[in-house]
Amino acid sequence: MYSLNFGSLTIEQFLAEYWQQKPLLIKGGFANFQDPISADELAGLALDEQVDGRLIQKDGGNWQLDEGPFDSFDKYGDQNWTLLVQAVDYWQPDAARLLEPFRFIPNWRIDDLMVSFSAPGGGVGPHLDQYDVFIIQGMGKRRWRVGMPDASLEQFCPHPRLLQVSDFNACIDDVMEPGDILYIPPGCPHDGISLEPSLNYSVGFRAPAQKDLIGGLADYLLDFQIEGERFNDPGRLRSLSPGEINSRDLGQVRQLMQQLLADDDLLSHWFGSYISQAKRELDLQEPEPHYQAEEIAEYLDEGSVLGRLGGLRCCYQQAKAEGDVQLFINGDRFPLPANEIDSARLLTDRSQLTEAECRHFVQTPERLAFITQLINQGYWYFVE
Repeated sequence: MYSLNFGSLTIEQFLAEYWQQKPLLIKGGFANFQDPISADELAGLALDEQVDGRLIQKDGGNWQLDEGPFDSFDKYGDQNWTLLVQAVDYWQPDAARLLEPFRFIPNWRIDDLMVSFSAPGGGVGPHLDQYDVFIIQGMGKRRWRVGMPDASLEQFCPHPRLLQVSDFNACIDDVMEPGDILYIPPGCPHDGISLEPSLNYSVGFRAPAQKDLIGGLADYLLDFQIEGERFNDPGRLRSLSPGEINSRDLGQVRQLMQQLLADDDLLSHWFGSYISQAKRELDLQEPEPHYQAEEIAEYLDEGSVLGRLGGLRCCYQQAKAEGDVQLFINGDRFPLPANEIDSARLLTDRSQLTEAECRHFVQTPERLAFITQLINQGYWYFVE
């Protein structure tokens, strides 16, 4: 397990003073850091057609972007290129553990773990992201420059699928070494250039836009055939211009939409389902044949432990103290009684359960049936 050290800062101070406000370089954030994945293993992942990989290369003043799956990397030489692989936490359990120290931010905000390998001189150019990111330096060294948000910066495309920004004033300009961590808030220009063969791990965070939220809610209403209330207008005044949409009508439309969002049950059920859906297809391995509950109980009683599938998104809600619990796993909602709050927390707060935590699920027939269902769906598995 990785232990995150903010130095003289507490997590509370970091959140109050830096989160979404200004960048921070944390020297030695992970002491004695060891790469959980090698450059060769990362390259192997990028050969798989199920994996989202891209390679960015600068040749003189020209930028080139190739998308995976790749056959080989021989043609790229030994300088000025970067291989980026998204969602490595879906495929590589050891790398997925890098997400755990950052769970002082709730699960629903964490996106995925991107891993990059850069040859000397490699980088993707100065650019902006619209989400928070922690960049962990693995093997090698990389120079990073980071600036504060600047509305005057010009964005341009040196390649049709590559957006960069003009040069910027850096408030951080430093060389990162293994175990160093760089936090970059949304909108901060940044540029990293590898000084030697290096690995970087980017813990990205979700920041859904209003259009995505509204679109997701609309899909939910359609899927579940939720019509809601209809527009009505008793006491309407005579219209002097039948072509006009007047401010009173527009206000009633706004009120109708706000009334929908004011339905706490609807909002919470939709958002939990929406935000727990996997970003990409999960590598589900359903056991064949399916386990029987008695088999699961025997294994857990004997000390077997369970791990959660990489990339599986889980969260829960308990709107009122002592109220029922809504557990969300991969877009599905599982209502649980209030006294099962500990079960919900174990399934959402832990990526791997201890022996004692596993035995929690054999204490009642209902818990045993539920964990058996999750194992048979491939969401949880026995750790070897």
